[in-house]
Amino acid sequence: MRLKTKLVLSVTGLALAIVLVLVTLFVGELMRQRIEQTTSGNDALAREVLLMTRQAVEVGLRIAPPVDRSDAALREAVTDALRSNNALADVMNGVVRYSPTVQDVSVTDANGLVLVSTDPDAVGQQMGSRPSLKMLRDSSFREQLRQVFGRPRVLEIAQTLQRNGQPFLVVRIGVRSTFLRNSNAPWLRAAVIFGLLAGLVSVIAAGVLANLALKPLEQISRRLEQMTVQEAVDSAAPLEVKSVRSGSDTMVRVAKTIDRLDEQMRSKEAGYTALQSSLNQMLDTLRDGVLLFTADERAVMVSDAVAHFVGQPQGTMVGLHLQQIFLAGTALGDAVLHAFAAGQDIEAQTVVMEGGRQVQLAVDRIPDAADSNRSMGTLVTLRDRDTVLQLGQELEVSRRLAAIGKLTAGVGHEVKNPINAMVVHLELLRSKLDAMEDQSSAAAQRHVEILAGEMQRLDRVVQTLADFTRPMELHLHELDMRELASAVVELTCAEMAENNVRVAVEMPHEPVLVRVDGELIRQALLNLLLNAMQAMPEGGLIRVLVRREQQTAVVEIIDQGTGIPPEVLPRVFDLYFTTKPRGSGIGLAMTYRILQMHGGALEVQSNVQPDAPDRGTAFTLRVPGMASASAESRKQPGSTGQAQPAGAGTGEAS
Repeated sequence: MRLKTKLVLSVTGLALAIVLVLVTLFVGELMRQRIEQTTSGNDALAREVLLMTRQAVEVGLRIAPPVDRSDAALREAVTDALRSNNALADVMNGVVRYSPTVQDVSVTDANGLVLVSTDPDAVGQQMGSRPSLKMLRDSSFREQLRQVFGRPRVLEIAQTLQRNGQPFLVVRIGVRSTFLRNSNAPWLRAAVIFGLLAGLVSVIAAGVLANLALKPLEQISRRLEQMTVQEAVDSAAPLEVKSVRSGSDTMVRVAKTIDRLDEQMRSKEAGYTALQSSLNQMLDTLRDGVLLFTADERAVMVSDAVAHFVGQPQGTMVGLHLQQIFLAGTALGDAVLHAFAAGQDIEAQTVVMEGGRQVQLAVDRIPDAADSNRSMGTLVTLRDRDTVLQLGQELEVSRRLAAIGKLTAGVGHEVKNPINAMVVHLELLRSKLDAMEDQSSAAAQRHVEILAGEMQRLDRVVQTLADFTRPMELHLHELDMRELASAVVELTCAEMAENNVRVAVEMPHEPVLVRVDGELIRQALLNLLLNAMQAMPEGGLIRVLVRREQQTAVVEIIDQGTGIPPEVLPRVFDLYFTTKPRGSGIGLAMTYRILQMHGGALEVQSNVQPDAPDRGTAFTLRVPGMASASAESRKQPGSTGQAQPAGAGTGEAS
């Protein structure tokens, strides 16, 4: 079956169902109203008979009062009064004669014994229980149909005459269900015929309207097929469109054409998304500031590093005008504005900023393919020359570490085996000396112990060397840098207290998410904290600062020690280099290696001036942050408070 046919049938079926529901509701309401009218009319007749019954009893008891005050005498007198009253009999017979639904009218006592009735056979008999017509009026449509059009039965309307607050006489009007059915059948038949005609008309109208509504799909199908032909890039696509056109079902052709367009759009969207993701990732990790301006000098692309050059948050610069980003009156702003005003390209111009910082400026105009005298936009590149020198230093340190690693990997393996052999022979020599009991053996034994101790120390050095050169496997997890820093501070708090050192922690309120190996990062932070503690033998304060800079998580550890001399500072990350009497020279080299493995960086600044307020050493650890970090957390640094992972702020651990 064609899809169009299915849609037309569905629409007509829905219209038919709605009409049938409305007709059912309409018929049900009519049925309820007719039963209500019948109930109200017969109830009025019952009240009229009740009034005549009261008058008959009053007149009869006045003419022939009971012989005594007993209930039996009263019942007999009332019965005679009712049976002898012709007016009551005429009213009861009139009700039966003129009401189309009434079968009989009876007057019974409180126990149901029939005293008078339009049915002579019922007089003196006990009247059974009959359903109430008022209850049928309040029942559901289904129950009304069952009572009226089901098995014949007699319904009843009753009115009670009370004496001393108790039922004394009851007027009962019997309504036969067949009479109700006969009186309601004509209008019910007309309503059903009307409903069927309305359903038929609605089905026809729905079918016609559905066909008219689906006619524009032919034009839509042809237009979509033209679009797919225009978008096709290979020769197979037109053949596919032709094969689809050969089908007779418009809906199938439209569906297939839309699927084909959707596939083309998805492939293009995936390509654009991948390109945008690569571009954003490149801009986020780039230390150079990159800005792209349109022909009307508005920024459409700004890298994170631009904030370091112009002093504005990165997220607020997109869409701003050139003069709102580069302010006139500043060295960098004047250079950029002059280049734009002159319409010139700048390959590499060094600009000395107000603080003495040297920035290399490049301005490249993008020509318009249609008009070479016009430009589609302008690309501005800002490069910090100090950053270039720093990158060169980091590359040199990495090269030296790599060379040391290659050298020590072989040396450690070659030295380990002779050490093991020497240890074995020392143990044999010790056992032989133990067998000798002269004085010379005791002196020799002391020399053996010295040799054994030195061999163990040499073995530890070789083992440490092997651990440093052994490849490490990263187990990356999404972690909060605040929690890592807090855990390390808590781990060292007891040792810090023994050395009279206090630790102050500052961290933002929002999480600083990173994807790192938690154990290695904790080891790196622990090395830096212990170094800071050992640099202050007299005690002091260590500040641990955790923050986010654009897409980078930063941890800064600042001590108040004596500082590192400038001539020593370039060698602090060299393997085995140390200025401590008992240092191994491996801790900072291992920390530097851990940061390299995570794609981060480790920076150091130191001041050795005794009177300087910032005397001491500051190690800055940088790790790439999670891409899901909110822009608000990059724009607004968190305030400070207690130092704990769940919150944020400043605190001290002693």
